[in-house]
Amino acid sequence: MNVDVIKPGVLSTLQDLGRVGFQRFGVPVCGVMDEWSHRIANLLVGNPAHEATLEVTLMGPSLRFTEAALIAITGASLSPRIGEHAVPQGTPVLVGAGSQLDFGRRVAGMRAYLAVRGGFAVPSVMNSRSTYVRGAFGGFDGRALRKGDALVIGASDVEDPLMQLAAKLRAGTLPFATLDDPPELPPAPSGSLPTTVRVMAGQQWDAFTPQARQALCEAEFRLSPQSDRMGFRFEGPKLALTEPLEMISEAVAFGTIQVPPDGNPIVLMADRQTTGGYPKIASVASVDLPILAQMTPQQALRFTLISLEDAQQLYLARERALAGFAKQVEALRRS
Repeated sequence: MNVDVIKPGVLSTLQDLGRVGFQRFGVPVCGVMDEWSHRIANLLVGNPAHEATLEVTLMGPSLRFTEAALIAITGASLSPRIGEHAVPQGTPVLVGAGSQLDFGRRVAGMRAYLAVRGGFAVPSVMNSRSTYVRGAFGGFDGRALRKGDALVIGASDVEDPLMQLAAKLRAGTLPFATLDDPPELPPAPSGSLPTTVRVMAGQQWDAFTPQARQALCEAEFRLSPQSDRMGFRFEGPKLALTEPLEMISEAVAFGTIQVPPDGNPIVLMADRQTTGGYPKIASVASVDLPILAQMTPQQALRFTLISLEDAQQLYLARERALAGFAKQVEALRRS
């Protein structure tokens, strides 16, 4: 089965949980920007968490399914539809053969995730199907989708997981079928307005002035348009060091907050480099990285400081929520 690309959208790339274990060779991890939405989408269609999804940024593609397919769309609300009918998000959807899925006006968020049962059959590069556009490898030919591409879907029986959807599609008048009683999604990561993101003190926290540390935790910052999957630049109070600091490059992670000489913090994101030489004032708690991934340019943000122990407890609570949701979806299939 193929999914034909009629329109590619602004930036539509295949991503999974990342290319783990190769940073020592200078290979970026890459992977999805919003892990929460990616994992929920795969759970909804019965895929393992490591299966690649299509990460759709801001303005989505138009995709035609040559055969019936079980899909799920999560993350940003980008007005998905088939024909004149809106496609619900956060629930399994069985689309009919020949259906064209279009994305329209952005309502909220920045990145949507499309999972298809069986996954996208593209070669694995260094144990990952994630696209690294700068390096031109992974995903679909190492690049974003283009008009005329054909994505091959892995083998699966779309009628097996949710047979009621197949019967409903055959008997109905819509080009797709959804559940009458969809699974209840666990609460998505969200912050107050302006968005609040929790951080932990970084390796060079004490090298910054008391005023800089206070500003990081109390001031408002705005996401610069000069941001991408490699790093999010924020504009706000300048964060100054107590004295000039010469550093040897150190390993960095998803969520590391570096401060270059101009004093504007940069949060390193999915396509980050493997090492960095700028001082690190803080690191974003992993559970709040999906909040950052869904921010739009000029959106306001505040950082709040928590301990490493707090961040670990938040992570464990998220994993428990996902495990509970997985059991709920599995029970739905068994019924």
